[in-house]
Amino acid sequence: MLIDGHGRNVNYLRISVTERCNFRCQYCMPEKPFSWVPKENLLSFEDLFKFVKVAIDEGIEKIRITGGEPTLRTDLDKFIKMIYNYKNDIDLAMTTNGYLLKESAKKLKDAGLKRINISLDSLKPEIAAKIAGKDVLKNVLDGIEEAMKVGLKIKINMVPLKNVNDSEIVDILEFGKKRGIRVRFIEYMENVHAHSSLKGMHGREILEKIKEKYEIQKVGRIGSSPAFLYQLKNDGYKFGLIDPHKHDFCESCNRIRLTAEGYLIPCLYFDEAMSIKEAVEKGDIEKAVEILKTVLANKPKENRWSEEATEASNRAFYETGG
Repeated sequence: MLIDGHGRNVNYLRISVTERCNFRCQYCMPEKPFSWVPKENLLSFEDLFKFVKVAIDEGIEKIRITGGEPTLRTDLDKFIKMIYNYKNDIDLAMTTNGYLLKESAKKLKDAGLKRINISLDSLKPEIAAKIAGKDVLKNVLDGIEEAMKVGLKIKINMVPLKNVNDSEIVDILEFGKKRGIRVRFIEYMENVHAHSSLKGMHGREILEKIKEKYEIQKVGRIGSSPAFLYQLKNDGYKFGLIDPHKHDFCESCNRIRLTAEGYLIPCLYFDEAMSIKEAVEKGDIEKAVEILKTVLANKPKENRWSEEATEASNRAFYETGG
């Protein structure tokens, strides 16, 4: 069992397999050139897997593959298969923008992927293109349909932005409800890499938009999930709200993150990290475990955000997968 310095059981590892992305979303990295980290700087899937085995043996029960955009990394299905073959009851999930999912969903499902979160910020082609930096909506919708077809469990993530897509909050909710897919609304996470003109919406503002059409009631937070659940009174459909500005978001945090270059990060909103790259490349598993436990001991009690915060995070979310 992995316990952090505040007594929390850490059983969830998020692995960013690449910082590359085929979108240039306004809230993530709109100005970043289309480039990539040299291959020699990345941990190979074989070396990533060395650490994954250690993490599972130490108590990790859930693994989420993230990016950048994870489907851009060649042979991703083979990495997923390595994990599945080592422990086939691991909760193995992925977060994606969905653009390449139509071609990859079946291969990923067959490799052992169980669940998938897909970003869907608009149902209007022109708004989706404005947010993502290119025409993306058809591919994303096709990817969602294919993921449903092959039997992946799906959640949809939306980041509502004032005067951009805030008028579509109910539309996205109903899109998910119609398909039996849970929608999660995520507060915009202020960061220095995002477009400076963006204005996010607080959770209460998102809920007010939904209340214009539906009566809702609180359900609560389930386990260590970052989402607080609500349901529509008329039919019981549940949706989530992820509100990182509130520190109760942190109270049950069970997560640690690993980047494609081998940095272990204790908290999404902190810049501190330690590298396991040299240890795993040398096969020094004891050293990797030592680094893991040091990072856990230094895991902060809560993030540096609050509703009154005025300083944006320096964290590049495309390196850590959000």
